[in-house]
Amino acid sequence: MNYFERAAAMSEEIVASRRYLHSHAEFGLELPETRAYVMEKLREYGLEPKECGAGVTATVGQGGKTILLRADMDGLPMAEESGLPFACPTGTAAHTCGHDCHAAMLLAAAKLLKEDEAKLQGTVKFMFQPAEETFEGSKDMIVHGLLEDPRPDAALAYHVGAGKLPVGLYMYNGSSTMMFSTDIFRITVRGKGAHGAYPHLSIDPINIAVHIYLALQELIARESNPQDACLLTVGQLTAGSAANIIPDTAVLQGTIRTNKKEAREKLVRRLAEVSVAVAAVYGGSAEPVFVRGVPPLVCDKDLTEEIVGYMKELPVPNAIGYPDVTASASDDFAWVAEQIPSTFMYLSSGFSDERGGFEAHNPKVQFNEDVLPQGAAYLAHCASRWLEENK
Repeated sequence: MNYFERAAAMSEEIVASRRYLHSHAEFGLELPETRAYVMEKLREYGLEPKECGAGVTATVGQGGKTILLRADMDGLPMAEESGLPFACPTGTAAHTCGHDCHAAMLLAAAKLLKEDEAKLQGTVKFMFQPAEETFEGSKDMIVHGLLEDPRPDAALAYHVGAGKLPVGLYMYNGSSTMMFSTDIFRITVRGKGAHGAYPHLSIDPINIAVHIYLALQELIARESNPQDACLLTVGQLTAGSAANIIPDTAVLQGTIRTNKKEAREKLVRRLAEVSVAVAAVYGGSAEPVFVRGVPPLVCDKDLTEEIVGYMKELPVPNAIGYPDVTASASDDFAWVAEQIPSTFMYLSSGFSDERGGFEAHNPKVQFNEDVLPQGAAYLAHCASRWLEENK
């Protein structure tokens, strides 16, 4: 089968799936409407989907080696301001990262591979995962047997990218870290509340929190190796209820991002040590907690080169590959990549006009739907070719 021609012929169907998922955006681990739609479409295409934790799996083919194809399908807890006629109307969830595109592409790839099942020289396993944005979905599916029965021998995932880059570009990295680790932290600072007129009777947790914030910046400026990529962001500092009251507690929340395992381990350890020590200097206490995290996403070099070779076999218009791309964002596909040879790539889905003025996670972001049949064709073709060449 010519997967590119077949996917192009299915464009309206793929767009319809994307728009349904877009207008029914959900976020987090439990995505009841999204999961029901995915399972319904897979059954319509002749597959037998199964729940895997909070996600969905299915297979085509039989025996031989197995390649895993992954799509995340969760949105973000925010209102959409795109102005699109199929924008999510709830005001509480929106597909501003493009995961609706991923799920639609993988549904189409499942249909293509099912139609061509008799010619497959192995097994393709589909992974539709929730909660990528909270770094919970991939691990949840792994815990519930994703990498068993059958165990994949390789894995492939794509992520669309908004902005000004035209459709056709693809970005990958088989030589170093593709995406950074992330560790989400919360530091609860405890002091002693008092009237704002009598600060000497207090142990001011806001003062302590500010000094912790400043001290944490030195972990990047003076303790991190300049040759490593290390980021530390405090995105929230909350405390108090009135202008004339010194509160009992303050809370800092933020993220650590790195491109190396060793750098990640050091920053996590030092954040805890510094927070506790600084609080003690001012007579209070600090309780640092790491809420959740994900390791750096490092792609398998040989598999990445192999998949890029298969992608070049398709007559995708304006297809240009950019190697050695590293993103400081994170993706919990890293949990899969830690256990089996995997590769992860970006597919550009931008616009050259004003629609390309916003990036992912912006409430006004738009994604170019021309990428959808290309992504579906890449998934199906690369899976089929990998099985053919890795009997």
